[in-house]
Amino acid sequence: MSSTKKKIRELSIDEIKEYLTSISEKTFRSKQIFEWLWKKNAHTFDEMSNLSLGLRQKLEEAFLIDHIVLDNQQISGDKTIKCAFKVNETQVIEGVLIPTKSRMTACISSQVGCSLACAFCATGRLKMMRNLTAGEIVDQVVYLNNQAEKHYGQHLSNIVYMGMGEPLLNYKNMLRSTEILTSEDGLGISPKRITVSTAGIAKLIKKLGDDNVRFNLALSLHAANDVKRNKIMEINETNDIESLRESLVYFYEKTGSRITFEYIIFKDFNDEIQDARELAEFAKCVPCKINIIEYNPIDDGVLQQADPAKVDAFAQFLEDRNLIVNVRRSRGKDIDAACGQLANKNNAILKDERILK
Repeated sequence: MSSTKKKIRELSIDEIKEYLTSISEKTFRSKQIFEWLWKKNAHTFDEMSNLSLGLRQKLEEAFLIDHIVLDNQQISGDKTIKCAFKVNETQVIEGVLIPTKSRMTACISSQVGCSLACAFCATGRLKMMRNLTAGEIVDQVVYLNNQAEKHYGQHLSNIVYMGMGEPLLNYKNMLRSTEILTSEDGLGISPKRITVSTAGIAKLIKKLGDDNVRFNLALSLHAANDVKRNKIMEINETNDIESLRESLVYFYEKTGSRITFEYIIFKDFNDEIQDARELAEFAKCVPCKINIIEYNPIDDGVLQQADPAKVDAFAQFLEDRNLIVNVRRSRGKDIDAACGQLANKNNAILKDERILK
């Protein structure tokens, strides 16, 4: 029965070699199997046509190939595509394809639900159900790349771990998925085309530095003082601004990679020049760029979009201090595919009145 079988996509190529040795098969077959699993995205062992029938039968008896399944797909008026994927009979994750003039970006999930409960994020209102496997993460990329080719005639140019879940709380599987995406035996994507976004877990940011990762790191900051950040991000109570500053300096010293600060700007909360001044001061700690992100409401009415004039003044203040600033306008809002909206319509939203008090 399948319940006794191991998921073969959880094995490294060396572990596949060990299995082949144990059944007296040539170890060079491991590269072929790995390519079928990742480059060719095989769903069955029967598809592995350059393997002998006997080996395919042995693989079928010992392993299963787990895959996510498309449950629903929506296309926005701005051409953004949101996909809901079933990862088992009851659990759903979402991934988004974001086409622009200069990029074709896949925004992918790392967990089913999330445990961090950030006030501005629909996913954060869900309970944390489980981590995704590396295969389930990579599957999203493969499917969204296929949609990019089908609808827009282009390959993916960028991958961002900014969907459902906190990637650093699924550290092992997140890291393995990036290794598969960047491996020549996998999808061969440049690590500089991949960005992992975190709400800010200091010790794991340092671990990324120790592991000398080559992908880009983004920090969801949204406020550069502890009082405000505590109100919208509970994680800040145990990972405050100073500890994040220290971890980012450590990460930069280890990797030499510039950090991206993500700053969702909210009306009458973090949109004043004083907020910009605090952000500019914090941003001095490492070479960085700053993405100011338009807020996407999630039905509770507590946080609201900042006025465009304030957004422009905020950005100008930062630019005048020689910081690299991009103002990101929302994509896919009409299908709840924009930043912070994933799972918005499928799950209960709890109102939190503490934020603006």
